[in-house]
Amino acid sequence: MNWARPDKLLNSKEMESSESTKNTVKQILSEYLTKHSMRKTPERFAILDKIYSIKGHFDVETIYSMLIEDNYHVSKATIYNNIGILLDCKLVIRHQFGGSTTQYEKSYKAGVHNHFICTKCGIVKEFTDTNIKRAVHNKHIKDFTVESYTLYVYGICDKCKQKEEKESK
Repeated sequence: MNWARPDKLLNSKEMESSESTKNTVKQILSEYLTKHSMRKTPERFAILDKIYSIKGHFDVETIYSMLIEDNYHVSKATIYNNIGILLDCKLVIRHQFGGSTTQYEKSYKAGVHNHFICTKCGIVKEFTDTNIKRAVHNKHIKDFTVESYTLYVYGICDKCKQKEEKESK
């Protein structure tokens, strides 16, 4: 499957509003590292900064390429290790949409959203639905408190559907 690169980098207006978010997530990471007696390395904060500069989903290769482009030399192992830390402190969430590539996305102030995944080309489209949100939050399960959720809907995007129809003629 062709996994899309991040939808795009944030535009200048989004960058301005994201600066306070970046400061907040840096503080959350800093507190997490202190609490767990871990070092506050520049690499950790550079990885976090890149992640919070991306709009949409990303993979480790994307972060690696972006850091290399900025002449910031880190290994992929360093990125994987630090994404593990970011998962633990709930600044990043992991998705396995299908295929072999794990996708990630920032989670701080990301809001609840769901995903349509094309089984042909692998494109991922996000959507929100207040009815689904309400249904999940109104569902009471004994001994369980909902913190968040993600819904994956698999199907074929319009572009792939049109291509299939064209090929079948």
